[in-house]
Amino acid sequence: MTETKTKTTKARKTAGQVPAPERYLKITLVRSLVSHPRSQRVVARGLGLRKLQSHVVRPESPETLGMVRKLAHVLKVEATEKP
Repeated sequence: MTETKTKTTKARKTAGQVPAPERYLKITLVRSLVSHPRSQRVVARGLGLRKLQSHVVRPESPETLGMVRKLAHVLKVEATEKP
């Protein structure tokens, strides 16, 4: 016979901890993507940017930061607390 081991997990105590405020990024397209590689144009569409001077507000996450880094030369990025 085999003994089954039960995995015990400790509940984390969250009392007294204040959650960090969620940060957002206001992303604005300031330069044209006409002569840029197709992959960069696709990333801009993925962010929701279509025309010059259009802007979107996205939560600050690793995915969003990676997309912004790829287009840093054509974007203006501002940090905001709430959308």
